[in-house]
Amino acid sequence: MKSPFRWMSPSAIYAKYSKDPGNMLVHTGVIGWALSSAAQIFAIAINDKISPKEKMFLIPQEIADAVVNCLSFYTFTNGIKFFGKKLTQTGKLRTTEVTKLLKDRGLILEKGAERVKGKVYAGDWNFNITKLADYKTHIEEAYKPFNNGVEVITGLVGSILSSNLITPVFRNHYAAYKQKELLKQSGGTKLAGEVKAPTAFTPQKTSFANYQKIVSSRVFPSGDMKI
Repeated sequence: MKSPFRWMSPSAIYAKYSKDPGNMLVHTGVIGWALSSAAQIFAIAINDKISPKEKMFLIPQEIADAVVNCLSFYTFTNGIKFFGKKLTQTGKLRTTEVTKLLKDRGLILEKGAERVKGKVYAGDWNFNITKLADYKTHIEEAYKPFNNGVEVITGLVGSILSSNLITPVFRNHYAAYKQKELLKQSGGTKLAGEVKAPTAFTPQKTSFANYQKIVSSRVFPSGDMKI
């Protein structure tokens, strides 16, 4: 009987990501956000200095934050990586070796030459190197390493921009919205019962590390935990 966890084996992971290493950056980034958020939620749940009523608000808010973080990170980073892949597939971005291979097949429109009606050339947005008839036999060896490198670079750039700019902006806007909603529901001062509404931080550009500090200060107000 095959193990249901065989997809987690080193050989399975290698087989999956060796052909598309850019995806590894995206997936590990999402996993990192998810694990960090899970740690914050767990810290709230076990902290006996936070009342049950406060936990009823904080835990759902942290879960919602986690969803916003993961979705915005995945969407933006994957989008940037896809754009890099599109540049190489269309031949807009290529190496000298790939250029020569395409030239030999008459797939590059030389400067001053007339375009053949109905023919697709390298550089056109609907051109795809991987769809050429002899791609597997004559082009893949020169194209694949370059494409993988571009995907890794664009994925890395996308993850940096997402973690330090896009994701924090989405999260902070969401936090501001939830703060207004909470204060409106609690009459501006209190949650249900006698619990004061937790203070949501003011929207501002922040890094992943700063976000962790902000959340930890909410969870451990007396400084029990340092990040």
